[in-house]
Amino acid sequence: MKSLSLLAIALLLSFSSIGQDKPQPSPSSKLVQTVGLTQVTVEYSRPGVKDRTIFGDLLKYGEVWRTGANAATKFTFDKPVTIGGKSLEAGSYTILSVPGEKEWKVSFYKYDKPGWNTYTELQPVVSTNITPTKLSEPVETFIIDINNLRDTSATIDLVWQKTKVSIPITVGK
Repeated sequence: MKSLSLLAIALLLSFSSIGQDKPQPSPSSKLVQTVGLTQVTVEYSRPGVKDRTIFGDLLKYGEVWRTGANAATKFTFDKPVTIGGKSLEAGSYTILSVPGEKEWKVSFYKYDKPGWNTYTELQPVVSTNITPTKLSEPVETFIIDINNLRDTSATIDLVWQKTKVSIPITVGK
């Protein structure tokens, strides 16, 4: 009876270790930034380079990228904004990018679910073309940041490996 109890305890312990949490390969991140009087929230997952060539290889030039990992990246603006000179109403949007060696196409779609691939069938609300910048030092983990803050403008920066794409955003006063 004693050995049966020990066997049951051993089995229980082995199964409990199987379900333990492990670090996510592409951890989630949330950024909340005020630009002027507008609150911008970004929710996304951050893939790593992990000794790979990202742009032009893992992410082929000219192909759609969900601009993050795991699920659709979600931007929320609490007031109307202008992205690349085009108006975007207050609300939540997902972003899809088409990386290129000399130019990126960045498109915002009305957000309604985390699955990113269904957005490719829709028309974007706003699209803009951006010239990427080559960085001298590599960035291991993908970053979305909001920089160059002014009273009525900023940039949404997409940074990974040796590439930076700065999307201009303007807000009301």
